[in-house]
Amino acid sequence: MISTLHIKNIGIIDDLLIDLNDGFNVLTGETGAGKTLIVGSLGIIAGGRFSKDMIRNGESFSYIEANIFCPESNISIDGNIVVSREVYLNGRNSCKVNGRLVTVNELKEIMSKIIDIHGQQDSQNLLDSSKHIFYLDDFIGEEIKQVKSEYINLFNEYNEIKEKLNQNYGDDKERQRKLDLLQYQLREIEKANLKIGEEQELEEKHNIMKNSEKLQENLTNIDENLSNQAIEGVSNSIRCLEKIENCGEVYKEKLTELKNVYYEIQELSRDFSDLKDNICFDEIEREQVEKRLDELFSLKRKYGNSIEEILKYKEELYEEISNIENLEEINLKLKEQKSKLEVKMLELCKKMNSLRKNAGEDLSKRINAELKDLEMNSAKFNIKIEMLKNLEFNLNGLDKVDFMICTNTGEEEKELTKIASGGEMSRVMLAIKTVLANTDKVPTLVFDEIDTGISGKAANAVAEKMKIISKNHQIICITHLASIAAKGDYNYFISKSVNNNKTTTSIKQLNEEETIKEIARIANGNVTDIAIANAKELRKAV
Repeated sequence: MISTLHIKNIGIIDDLLIDLNDGFNVLTGETGAGKTLIVGSLGIIAGGRFSKDMIRNGESFSYIEANIFCPESNISIDGNIVVSREVYLNGRNSCKVNGRLVTVNELKEIMSKIIDIHGQQDSQNLLDSSKHIFYLDDFIGEEIKQVKSEYINLFNEYNEIKEKLNQNYGDDKERQRKLDLLQYQLREIEKANLKIGEEQELEEKHNIMKNSEKLQENLTNIDENLSNQAIEGVSNSIRCLEKIENCGEVYKEKLTELKNVYYEIQELSRDFSDLKDNICFDEIEREQVEKRLDELFSLKRKYGNSIEEILKYKEELYEEISNIENLEEINLKLKEQKSKLEVKMLELCKKMNSLRKNAGEDLSKRINAELKDLEMNSAKFNIKIEMLKNLEFNLNGLDKVDFMICTNTGEEEKELTKIASGGEMSRVMLAIKTVLANTDKVPTLVFDEIDTGISGKAANAVAEKMKIISKNHQIICITHLASIAAKGDYNYFISKSVNNNKTTTSIKQLNEEETIKEIARIANGNVTDIAIANAKELRKAV
């Protein structure tokens, strides 16, 4: 759910911070106070289009930030997501998720799983026909999930085979050219007789050769210092200690330690002497080392960044050469595998199609019942399920699912997107959301004046349905109807004022007494005793 919404420099909104809650959040206020700007800001933060005209007069940018509690998301940090969007007059646009820059499309994809906005003529998800199949599958539940999981495993294998079959290497001439090139590369690598660790050894050796004079000089000095000075100095000290070792235990111990040091220095002296003696090579050897390093560098430039990578590429060459030389035989086997997979996948697709058709009928009946509750007695909702004939398998099988609606008797059913009336659209959306309340995984639903064009029984029904949905979702609703406002768990009043010749929007969360007065104002226009009494009755029915 959205816990806080920060809006800056949008229309008449100067700097607005809104603390929202789980459940049913109702926003009311006078016309032109900025209610729709708040919903518009939610649309912008959800990846919607932004017009520079929306930037507050006199300002150079607009900024929107939402703090979202969404523990099940894989991008959340301790269950929280911070989403922000900043737009400037010059057109520059900055979108961030948890401080990381993202594109508008990435933002839209992330937020489509978090927020669904319903205005009179729009819905992020339900009006996207490509998502209808997911709604239906969520409604079916575990039964189709198991079939789908088995199908996806086969589908992935199927795609791998298709990719391999597409690697036909062109006509005979192209295949031969490709084969010649691969064989040349293989010969070049094999001729080099590469050994893992060889490059490191050569570089170390080459480094010694480059610095031989410096090494000789310093190792000679070390050898002389150790053998002539250090050993002699320690030897003299040992003789001195031997003369006084009987004077106390501590001297005996130090004598032992000193003798150990003497032996260690002797060992070190021999080691340095050996190192000095080993720095012996001729110019021919140096040329050989440099030539080999150049050869390795050339191979790395062509075939990989290391000897390990080159050897791995060599194995790939073996495989690809074999594939080309045995192309017909391999393709024949792949086609056989592909045909067997198609049979298995088609069987699973038929199972999914059957499950979807049965569930589609059930879901349609439930939605139609909800539509009747919403005073749309002539409306008929239908889920159209078509199975593709040409075996164009996708992640969902072969089914194409579309939500269809006929709002008046005698008319043809249409796609949801083609419903003309905003009021009808709103109620259809609400009916679908009510039935799918337990399966719809989008946590926050926003309704922007979906009560337009309805009143009486229909308005009461809309209010009841939204209350039901709010048990499983966060609802943010802008309304002008008292029956809806009365159902709110949290009520907010949006107002505007003029300061320094500028109009500014403000928002206040209402307490119970203030909520009653606001319901009375909406219902009656004036806050009278009778209006307040009626408002209290509406609240009692919650």
